[in-house]
Amino acid sequence: MFKNNIYLLFPNRIKILMNKLLFLFMLVVFGLTTTSINAQQDAQYTQYMYNTISVNPAYAGSRGVLSVMGLHRSQWVGLEGAPRTQTLTLNTPIGDNERLGLGLSIVNDEIGPTDETYIDIDFSYTIPVSEEGKLSFGLKAGAHLLNIDFQQLTQFNQNDNLFETNIDNKFSPNVGVGVYYHTNKFYFGLSAPNLLETDHFDESTTSSDSDAVSFLAEERINYYLIAGHVFDISPDVKFKPAVLSKVVFGAPLQVDVSANFLLYDRLTLGAAYRWSAAVSGVVGFQISDSMMIGFAYDRETTELGRSQFNDGSYEVLLRFELFKKYNRMLTPRFF
Repeated sequence: MFKNNIYLLFPNRIKILMNKLLFLFMLVVFGLTTTSINAQQDAQYTQYMYNTISVNPAYAGSRGVLSVMGLHRSQWVGLEGAPRTQTLTLNTPIGDNERLGLGLSIVNDEIGPTDETYIDIDFSYTIPVSEEGKLSFGLKAGAHLLNIDFQQLTQFNQNDNLFETNIDNKFSPNVGVGVYYHTNKFYFGLSAPNLLETDHFDESTTSSDSDAVSFLAEERINYYLIAGHVFDISPDVKFKPAVLSKVVFGAPLQVDVSANFLLYDRLTLGAAYRWSAAVSGVVGFQISDSMMIGFAYDRETTELGRSQFNDGSYEVLLRFELFKKYNRMLTPRFF
C-alpha cells in the first residue's frame, strides 16, 4: 500500500518537518517523479490478534460461529494527510461438520491524495489432525480499486503532465493463500494474502520525455507469520503472548510482539512493541457473550514520534458474534 512508501508533501510545514521526515519527502520526490519504483505494503494493525482474517484466509470459520468485526485506525494523528484505515470483516463456518469456512473483508485505506479499497472473499477447508488440533487451508480472491487525486499534492513543477489526470477506480485483481493451525490454547499461521504483483501507473500521461516513467508504485508480495499461546495463570487470569511478522522484499522487516492478559473472561489488558517503530497499549472488554470492544494506542519510537505534529495512532474495534444455542461459548476464546 501507499501508506509505507508514498507520501504527500506537507504544505506550509516542509521547513519544520524536513529533518525529521526527510525519508518521507525523498520517497515522494523519487517515487512519483523518477524511475524509482517502490514496494507497497498492506495496512498494519495493532490489534492484529482480532483481525487475523485480514492477513490469513485460512482463519475463516475457525471460531466456529458467525463473527463480524469493524475496525478504524487513525495513524500519526496531527500530520496532514496521515493514513486512515477502515476495515469490515465477517467469517463463518459452513455445513454441519464446520470444515468449510467463508469470509468477506472490505478495507478502505486513505493517505493524502490516495484512496484504496480492497474487497476480498476468503475460503477455508479444515482438517482435524489431533484430538484438539485443527489445520486449515485458505484461499483468498480479491479486487483492488485505486483512486488518486493529484490536486491534493503540492507540486514542484506545476506543468508536470504526470499529475494532470487523476486516477479513478483503477481495478486490479489479486489472490492469496494461507495455512492456519490451532487448538484451544495455541495458534500458528503462514500466509501470503496478495500473490499478484501489480504495477499501478497513470496510462493517461502525455509526456514526450522518453525517460519519463508513469509508474506510481508496485505492489509486492507480503508474507506473514502469526503465532500465539494462551497460558492459564489462574482460574480468572489468562496470559497470551503473540507475534506477527511481515516480510516484504524491498521494505524493512516488520515484527509485532504483544502480551495480553484476560481477566475474568471480560477485561483484556496488554502491551505491544513494533520492532524499531512503536510501542502500544491495548484494552478490550467483552460486553456480552456476543459483543466485544477494543482500543489501542501507538506511540512511535522513531524521530517521527517525537514530532510536535504527531499525536500517535489510534485503533478502535467492535466485534459481534452470533451463536447457536448448542454452541454458545462458556468462556470467550482468546484469539
